[in-house]
Amino acid sequence: MNLLNKFILLFCMLLFSSGFAFSVQPDEILLDSALEKRARAISLELRCLVCRNENIDSSDAELARDLRLLVRERLTFGESDEEVISYIRERYGDYVLLKPSFSGASIILWVIAPISFFMGLLLIYLTLFRSQKVRNEIDLSNSLTKQEQIDIKKLLDD
Repeated sequence: MNLLNKFILLFCMLLFSSGFAFSVQPDEILLDSALEKRARAISLELRCLVCRNENIDSSDAELARDLRLLVRERLTFGESDEEVISYIRERYGDYVLLKPSFSGASIILWVIAPISFFMGLLLIYLTLFRSQKVRNEIDLSNSLTKQEQIDIKKLLDD
């Protein structure tokens, strides 16, 4: 492999691997490493409202950047992690949490899924059971007596 091919390969590797880097910009990083570590932990719990199932730490969206800056700002004010998350949740709703809490209106969402699943299983069972019962009734009503079978055989043989 010549030098030009190696250079092209290296360039492509760098170009395609850059998409996997975190989107936290250097100007967002706090000087206090303990606060920055807390900010990163909080950012992993918050959903990017533009990208959906991506945390704000790995999103390039402007709103995600604003949320990252807001988290760092609240931490520098001396708030706890829970206070920061609570502040953002009050502002953007429960949807901003990647792991929503089991309370309030979300209980309905947590409960509906298993209930729907079991009701579907019950419906399938009843449908299959009834169709089997109907088939058995049809078989019984269509069965011929011995004399009827003999008569049909005589008619077919003639």
